[in-house]
Amino acid sequence: MDIKETTREKDRKLGEILRRMERVMVAFSGGVDSTFVLKRAQQELGNQVLAVTAASETFPSREFDAAVSLAEEMGVKLWATEVKELDNEGFAANNPDRCYHCKTGLYTHLREMAAEKGYPYVLDGSNVDDLGDYRPGLQAKNEQGVRSTLQEAGLSKQEIRQLSRELGLPTWNKPSFACLSSRIPYGTRIEKWKIDQLDEGEYFLSRLGFYQVRVRHHDKLARIEVMPEETALVIENRDAIYKKFKELGFAYVTLDLQGYRSGSMNEVLTKETRALGTHNQAEGRLL
Repeated sequence: MDIKETTREKDRKLGEILRRMERVMVAFSGGVDSTFVLKRAQQELGNQVLAVTAASETFPSREFDAAVSLAEEMGVKLWATEVKELDNEGFAANNPDRCYHCKTGLYTHLREMAAEKGYPYVLDGSNVDDLGDYRPGLQAKNEQGVRSTLQEAGLSKQEIRQLSRELGLPTWNKPSFACLSSRIPYGTRIEKWKIDQLDEGEYFLSRLGFYQVRVRHHDKLARIEVMPEETALVIENRDAIYKKFKELGFAYVTLDLQGYRSGSMNEVLTKETRALGTHNQAEGRLL
């Protein structure tokens, strides 16, 4: 595997940043980015690292279980906690600033835990690619003083995957995953039964062999996004997919011809909203 020297320089910078921190808490989801942060923090700081994994109503329980198991395999101290996003009206209402309310609650909780346990820094797994989309949750991160060391080091998702593979991390090629609420159109209330529909639908598709998949929830219509090269697999399994989604309560099942893309629900936002969100992300201000 050929890793560019510029990537290695960024990784060395990451190591320097971590060493200066001396003692850190890592918000650990078990995804590509947070696993890499956790591993590099462990390498640089040894037992001065604590991983915190939160059980959530909007993430599958299997993701939580996998994160806990991975932290244990890595030999990192782990603290499991729980968050209740649906109790937060700002989140459940599902306006474009939904993620701000979610992350404010999460990061406030983590900062309190860090102070209680004596960890001066809380780290997340945001990378430089995250700066290019509409992500109001980054505002909450800035306001709560959470550090994004991957961004500070200038590392992209592709670079993180390359370095993760070299480290032997099992997450190096793990598909991207986001909160299941991101599958529900803005302005449509987030409810647990919708989250459960989405979870079961995506899990069913993953078991059919799809690598990267999203199910978007449009009331009685399910819009499926897969990688363009996997479109034929949808056709091959058309009857089984339709039957399953009818059982889940959908009246109509469609395939998005544009294919999978991260944040497709943001495509309906105006340019003004996107621009304001991007500016406020950098400044750490609420929309």
